[in-house]
Amino acid sequence: MGDHAIHSAILRTTHPIILLDIEGQLAVGQGGNVAIGDGDFSGPQSYPLGAYVPALHPQNLGDPSFKQAYNLRYAYVVGAMANGITSVEMVEAAGLAGMIGFFGAAGLALDKIETAIDRLQQSLKDIPFGFNLIHSPHDPELESATVDLYLRRGIRLVSTSAYLDLTLPLVYFRVKGIHVDRHGHITCPNKVIAKVSRVEVARKYLSPPPQKLLTQLVDRQMITTQEARLAESIPVAEDMTAEADSGGHTDNRPAIALLSTMLSLRDELAEKYDYHRTPCVGLGGGIATPASAAAAFAMGAAYVLTGSVNQACIEAGTSETVRHMLAEASQADVTMAPAADMFEMGVKVQVLKRGTMFPLRAAKLYDLYCSYDSYDDIPEEQRTLLERDIFKGTFQQEWQQTMNYFAQHDPKQIQRAEKNPKHKMALVFRSYLGQSSNWANAGDPLRKIDYQIWCGPAMGAFNQWVKGSFLEKPENRKTVTVAMNILYGAAVVTRVSWLRSQEIVLPAGTGNFSPLELPQIIELLNS
Repeated sequence: MGDHAIHSAILRTTHPIILLDIEGQLAVGQGGNVAIGDGDFSGPQSYPLGAYVPALHPQNLGDPSFKQAYNLRYAYVVGAMANGITSVEMVEAAGLAGMIGFFGAAGLALDKIETAIDRLQQSLKDIPFGFNLIHSPHDPELESATVDLYLRRGIRLVSTSAYLDLTLPLVYFRVKGIHVDRHGHITCPNKVIAKVSRVEVARKYLSPPPQKLLTQLVDRQMITTQEARLAESIPVAEDMTAEADSGGHTDNRPAIALLSTMLSLRDELAEKYDYHRTPCVGLGGGIATPASAAAAFAMGAAYVLTGSVNQACIEAGTSETVRHMLAEASQADVTMAPAADMFEMGVKVQVLKRGTMFPLRAAKLYDLYCSYDSYDDIPEEQRTLLERDIFKGTFQQEWQQTMNYFAQHDPKQIQRAEKNPKHKMALVFRSYLGQSSNWANAGDPLRKIDYQIWCGPAMGAFNQWVKGSFLEKPENRKTVTVAMNILYGAAVVTRVSWLRSQEIVLPAGTGNFSPLELPQIIELLNS
């Protein structure tokens, strides 16, 4: 009897909660039988039932069809963060724990991506994992080459991001190898889990591939007419993540409004096209605490996807300095800044602003790009400040380094820049933006003030939740420990909600869940 007993019962999520009304006081029942209906229940050991809550293992959260499709124990996705921040170590940890991780391939050279493929195929074998495929509007050949690499190396699962429209390489990946199995069902060996924050883009992902793109693929002999015909019956995305207010590329969408809209759209298109399998819709962006994960599942999310909170974990492919900066961030310590990969388009990414001047400097470069047609048109006083504070050298020196990069990756950009001074200025400005994330990942002490650290407000929410616990220190943050605390805590929060729905008023703090060491969680689940 008492608040402590109720709290202990709530934490034992693999056991039902039976609350008895004993002379007006709530007590936890330890066994016996529950009788419902008419009859005489006035025996000396009979008590009115105050509330009943079933067991809820974290494995039971989310959509079972999603877990079955990817052979997972938990409906938990470790999202891809570019430049290898979602590292092979992080993907391995997630996979071995019954979750799934996506390697952060965006921004990496093909040889580095292939090295990661070698490692993960050898270490995980049949355990599921995936790779990122990011839209590259300024380098479509890189996007095509990445898809070719994935197909050649047998990577069958990708997480797509930053797409504003469907592209030929994306559709090619999805439909290549599509066939009818021995049961007469259309089977796609290549699966796409799309990260989407706009309804108009989601509609394209949840519809069959455009006929125009299928025709182009057939004309180029990249797919057969049979594959094109079968592709008319499947959605481009096997599943889809509604991406709310996340770090990096984001439209800052509110999660509650976004998820409900995406679920309705999914239902509409699944009914329209009568798919054999209905695409699952998960939620990413803002998932950082048990309460946020529980809310996502309660709203119908098939799974949750985390990003920012993983970047402060020890497996993340970033520097110790960045991990500590992230561990000190609050929800207000983030802002939007120009994106390196879509600079000229005015696209922005969400980054950490505390402890770095990158957001201000990146915004300054974009303002100058919009205001002037060439670097030489910028007033001399401004150019002096740029070269002293941002470039740490002359514009010509920066251009030479930029040329060296594009000579290896995309020589056509150099030719275009020599004819167009505004494009030349853009390439140099983009060079600073691109290098800033590398400086952060490498922990370059000379460039700390210029670190670009992709981060959403979820990081601050997580830090607030773990304050005072062992997870407050970044050196204690491991991917699976963080994940299991979020999932186990979500089960606890959900059961508390079920108690309240039965008009049980819990004293303040009774339903709280504070971070636990991983062995403690495992012990509770096995008790």
